[in-house]
Amino acid sequence: DFRSFQCRHGKAYLFRKVVNVTSGEIENRTMMTGMHTVADIFCVCCGSNVGWKYETAHEMSQKYKEGKSVLEL
Repeated sequence: DFRSFQCRHGKAYLFRKVVNVTSGEIENRTMMTGMHTVADIFCVCCGSNVGWKYETAHEMSQKYKEGKSVLEL
């Protein structure tokens, strides 16, 4: 997908598939585009938080994000 997003620290990108990451706890977050159920994702090598995965989008217009991950630059 490679859409451009804004995150806490600047630019980020949306991907269909991400490798070498583990997922944290699933939680609800209110984001700029509404409520989403997400899980932070972490690098398997160093443990750094590299972004998050969308589990559920609560707004119909945001459903395309479900199952995809955002990686921060």
